[in-house]
Amino acid sequence: MNRNRLLPGLALTASVAVVAMALGGIGWFSSHGLSALTVAIVLGILLGNSLYPHIAARSGSGVAFSKQTLLRAGIVLYGLRLTLHDIGHVGLAGVLIDALVILTTFGLAHLLGRLIGLDRTASSLIGAGSAICGAAAVMATEPVVRARPEQVTMAVSTVVVFGTLSMFLYPFLYTLNLRWPLLPQGVDAFGIYAGSTIHEVAQVVAAGRSVGVDTANTAVITKLVRVMMLAPFLIGLSAWLLRRSPAAHAGGSASGQRRLPVPWFAFGFIAVVLFNSLRLLPAPVVNVAIQLDTLLLAMAMAALGLATHMRAVHQAGIKPLLLGGMLFFWLIIGGGLINRLIAGWLG
Repeated sequence: MNRNRLLPGLALTASVAVVAMALGGIGWFSSHGLSALTVAIVLGILLGNSLYPHIAARSGSGVAFSKQTLLRAGIVLYGLRLTLHDIGHVGLAGVLIDALVILTTFGLAHLLGRLIGLDRTASSLIGAGSAICGAAAVMATEPVVRARPEQVTMAVSTVVVFGTLSMFLYPFLYTLNLRWPLLPQGVDAFGIYAGSTIHEVAQVVAAGRSVGVDTANTAVITKLVRVMMLAPFLIGLSAWLLRRSPAAHAGGSASGQRRLPVPWFAFGFIAVVLFNSLRLLPAPVVNVAIQLDTLLLAMAMAALGLATHMRAVHQAGIKPLLLGGMLFFWLIIGGGLINRLIAGWLG
């Protein structure tokens, strides 16, 4: 592909991403858990359904590059936020809770999606976003399930809506648990509960800080361990999809040679986590790399918004929100039950 063809689209998505990062750093946005990624997709949608169609012919190649290649690069660099040492802070209980929450939430997404008549791809996206790490998980799952832009946008919007609700609900649940202890007691225990069940990292921070600093710290570490499970989740999802529909995902006929559509960026993510665990890079370098990663992911989000047609989102109807709501209910109730059972078993 001619590099000059990429420049207009890259410049457009980069501009939207920079604005989104600036807005995401403003107090009101950050306090409400609205990260740069969320703002980027909103700005992208606004432009995509107003000005962008007039320049799509010139910018389309760069926008597509942002939505695909830069997304994968951003997921790989996301590993710089994590180390293997993070696991030690939450212990075996936190790891088991995270794993069970992911498996049960994603499985329930497919079961409930089928019951309400939602297609499997949309159910996978909403399930991944609810189970792991919100918008970033939706975007990482998109190339594996080969979703359409409007499906990704609806899934991102759904997890943002219910993740935002959790920021206001969880502090109330903490107060409620002090009076009627249905969850394990203590600020650390509640931090594990919040980190294992709230959608986005930014939302975990906001909800945890509403309870206390110690709760926020434990919640964030638990959440980062949950994010670390994104890579094995994607690899397992690829294998599952091949087994369910080899013709659609193997790149050939069902009777021909079956080839697993491996999400190689997931292995890159793991490699970066392992490398970051060695602490070889100075902290300032890591911080700059994390800012670059945020830029890449925000550019991918902006590109997604630019490629989204609101008419297609409207045609999706109420079903995605209904599934997101049911999964939100499960995360609160079912996630609380998982926390209580594992804490009691290992306690």
